[in-house]
Amino acid sequence: MDLNTLQNWLWRAASSIRGEVDAARYKDYILPLVFYKRMDDVYADELARVAKTLEVDAATATGFVEADRSLVRFYLPAEARWATIRGKAAGLGEKVTDNLRAIARDNPDLQGVIDRRDFNATEGNQRVLDDNTLASLINILSEQRLGLRDVQPDLPGRAYEYLIRKFAEKGSSAGEFFTPTGVGFLLAYILDPEDGDELDDPTSGSAGLLIKFALRHRAKVAARLGKPVDDLAPSDIQHPVQLFGQELQADNVAAAKMNAFIHDLRADIRQGNTMRAPAFVNADGSLRTFRKKAANPMWNQSFTPDVYENDNYHRFEWGIPPSSSADWGWLQHMVATLEPGGRMAVVLDTGAASRGSGNKGKNAERDIRKRFVEQDAIECVILLPENLFFNTSAPGIILVATRPEPGKPRPHAGEILLINAGKFFEKGRPKNEMIDAHVAHIGELFLHWREEPDVSIIVSQAEVVRNDYNLSPSRYVASNDVDAPLPLEDALVLLAEAEEARVIADTKLKQVLELLGLKQWRQEVA
Repeated sequence: MDLNTLQNWLWRAASSIRGEVDAARYKDYILPLVFYKRMDDVYADELARVAKTLEVDAATATGFVEADRSLVRFYLPAEARWATIRGKAAGLGEKVTDNLRAIARDNPDLQGVIDRRDFNATEGNQRVLDDNTLASLINILSEQRLGLRDVQPDLPGRAYEYLIRKFAEKGSSAGEFFTPTGVGFLLAYILDPEDGDELDDPTSGSAGLLIKFALRHRAKVAARLGKPVDDLAPSDIQHPVQLFGQELQADNVAAAKMNAFIHDLRADIRQGNTMRAPAFVNADGSLRTFRKKAANPMWNQSFTPDVYENDNYHRFEWGIPPSSSADWGWLQHMVATLEPGGRMAVVLDTGAASRGSGNKGKNAERDIRKRFVEQDAIECVILLPENLFFNTSAPGIILVATRPEPGKPRPHAGEILLINAGKFFEKGRPKNEMIDAHVAHIGELFLHWREEPDVSIIVSQAEVVRNDYNLSPSRYVASNDVDAPLPLEDALVLLAEAEEARVIADTKLKQVLELLGLKQWRQEVA
């Protein structure tokens, strides 16, 4: 199912309950049903696989699964299958709720995840969603098959993002950045998962990056064994990757757990504000570290200065970011939670690579970049194509970094690989797309540390210093020595940072003048 089909399908689903449910709550009713339908289709595929493997008919395979549930990745009781609600009207809300609770009972990982909604609920002595409207919604959702081979891996995430973007209350979508599928797989390619690797995503959303990391590992195992990925047995993956994440929004956490479950993955997803209260902490109170990290944090997120100044984990020792943009705050958090020698790949606003460079005087982001470069922490910066992301047409970058390991220089020490991937996309409506071939091409440039004319270049630290710590690939690759115009978003961040600096300077000036006894000036400026 392509993006247009998905969006049109969800739009029709939402339209079917228009007027019955407040638009901001559409996702509360549609998303659990989308996941329920996906589970049912995947379970049907599982039964077909068992029948093929054991060379029996469908009914016999079902009997075997009833007797030995370990034959399938999860279990759906016969009385709770999707077919039992399709075409039903009377008592439908109660039946849907009972089915989801039965599925959760048989699959403990889904308790509190899939059974959170009561489809028979009333408000003011009236059903929130009456049975006839619910039946219409279920009929629309029945039109698409949602097995693992029918849709892209992060279907719950894509559905959640669309419903939030289109129907949530104003402002609710501010923190929701769904990572485009191709970009997510590129991060997984770059991080190159090995057997038993741990991956943490501190802004995990619906767990799309975690899932793609695991899928990339499966693809590598399949290639090693000479098998198609779909033919891998659980015993083939003897050392699966371990997945961890933290997410602020409760609905996102539920979607993440659904997403991991449907892929037969175990993911430790915890709810909370990563910047204010990291969830993964050791017994002694120190931060737990991970071998690999990936994230797509909200771009140019605003945090009050106390988040950095009152941090108990010493995460921001390379500098305090401006209040108007937490990009380099997120990067410092991720470095602090990396194992020495570990690698991270982060999706950021394009301006994070260059804001402040070339300006006279101090600039918080440029000064933090300087520390990263001096510590030889930055390995690569990739400029992405334009118009990939749902919430913006800006291209974005992927910044790849490592945590310095005392006494052991990283591979390609003192060098930074800059990749301008701006032309690696297929034109789409409404959004462009990076396909598998693009992902593999860019990923191989990084893994093999390779230059390519008009695409990638390896620069030294000294050259970056000469450019005042500007890490924008467009400055070094196919730019004809002409910088692109400053995007509006970056100009606004710089303006906000300048205003912060002005306020601080004015405060200090007042203090100095008061010490000099010039109270008349104070009265005038007041």
